[in-house]
Amino acid sequence: MIGRLQTNKVKEALEVFDYVHSLDSIKLAGILKAEETRTKKKIKYFIQVNVGDEIQKSGIHESKLSDLLNYCKQPPTLDIVGLMCIPPNNLDSQIFFTKLKSLSISNNLKELSMGMSNDYECAIKSGATFVRVGSAIFK
Repeated sequence: MIGRLQTNKVKEALEVFDYVHSLDSIKLAGILKAEETRTKKKIKYFIQVNVGDEIQKSGIHESKLSDLLNYCKQPPTLDIVGLMCIPPNNLDSQIFFTKLKSLSISNNLKELSMGMSNDYECAIKSGATFVRVGSAIFK
């Protein structure tokens, strides 16, 4: 799942998806932990980081990333596989991809979900392991 996950949609999301690319708060993590425990289903998560500090975008601020990661490591644990970002539209994506790569290294996370149709090549060069190319496919 890519896109904001509302807490009231967690049950449905866990029924359908194997990955969630948009974990962005301790509150959401707590609800996901409870639902995974209830259903005995484990899925993989990317923490969405708001690397551009944009108020209109979802994602945790990088200063709160370690708090969220520590919470996710407490039992019952969530399987955090990596980080995800959506850089600002009007700035050089490379700056933000480099920042996310650095955060992933410092937190020992292997996967990076970054890059969309307009900047996926830059994302791949920056270490992306997942890219989100929707509109390029449907042109």
